[in-house]
Amino acid sequence: LNDKILSKKEKVKQLEKSIAEYKEKINQKRLEAVSLSNQMAILDNRVAQVELDIEATEEKIDSLSLEIEALVLIIEDKEVSIAHQKELMGELLRTIHYNDEKKYIEIAAAYDNFSEFYNQVQYVHTVEQNLGASARGLRLAKEELEQKKEATTERKESYETLQQDLKDKRKDLDEQLFAKQDLLAQTHSSELTFNTLLGSLKNQYQQIENEIAGIEQEIRKKLEAEDKFKGFESDDETILSWPTQSRYITARFHDPDYPYRHVFEHNAIDIRAAHGTPIKAVASGYVARARHCSVSTCYAYTMLVHSGGVSTVYGHMSQILVSEDQFVTRGDVIGYTGGTPGTVGAGPFVTGPHLHFEVRKNGIPVNPLGYLIRDY
Repeated sequence: LNDKILSKKEKVKQLEKSIAEYKEKINQKRLEAVSLSNQMAILDNRVAQVELDIEATEEKIDSLSLEIEALVLIIEDKEVSIAHQKELMGELLRTIHYNDEKKYIEIAAAYDNFSEFYNQVQYVHTVEQNLGASARGLRLAKEELEQKKEATTERKESYETLQQDLKDKRKDLDEQLFAKQDLLAQTHSSELTFNTLLGSLKNQYQQIENEIAGIEQEIRKKLEAEDKFKGFESDDETILSWPTQSRYITARFHDPDYPYRHVFEHNAIDIRAAHGTPIKAVASGYVARARHCSVSTCYAYTMLVHSGGVSTVYGHMSQILVSEDQFVTRGDVIGYTGGTPGTVGAGPFVTGPHLHFEVRKNGIPVNPLGYLIRDY
């Protein structure tokens, strides 16, 4: 088993080396000008990287499975050893108890000469010493058994984590393959069409950025003038609840791996969520903007304004359930996630279902992970 475990670990090292090479290729491509051929090359390298990630994770799972198997055998061996030591101690205790009931004078009378008597006394001392050694051995064996059981529990937990990680990576692979197909379908494999769509995406992004900044400032002034924030100061806006049940982040704040970073920064985190997952308000606040869409190229989003200069934005929504100027409390369902390419409100160049989640402080985008409660 140990040889198999070492072989698996060595293969994981080789795969991780190949993964690092693909990451380097992707980084080099990102430094080049944004083009259809460039994006296709990035997607091809990502697919290859994720495939290797999956293979490496499968090897790690196999290795852990072998480690668990080896630990189970060790535990069984330890339990047999402990049972044997307990039996031995029982025999030693019975011998000591038998000799304790005899007086030394009785023992001496039972032997014809002093030499035989002395040997019997030494035997009793040896039995007592063996009992002490057996007790220490039993204690150490029990400690080792507990350590092996703890190690087994840790390996099993790691095994479950890797199984979930494997599922997530397979979803990543599906998304990358779908993104590649969708990009080819949208652009008709044409650089000219790609540049036109990219320009449209950039314009839409800038329009939404200006819209968010302007409306947020306008609504906040209005709410403060009307003293509308007074009713929920107790709801701490510096500790935000998660907007979805999922905690799986596919793109981070200012993520260097974001495919269109050369066009605009990724001022949010993307949370993987199945299409149609309920979106909840992360804190009490007012709906400043609810942008409904009727086509897939339109980006549907909702913005909530909270007290303390904090506002939150929820993007790629498939359905919006709230209206502008409406008050919502923490945990209220405000709509449903989208992001599946070709669906209403997803926007252009999306890779798969997820929630685009932004946090802004005094109108400036900040890292949401600095505000979201750590409940995972």
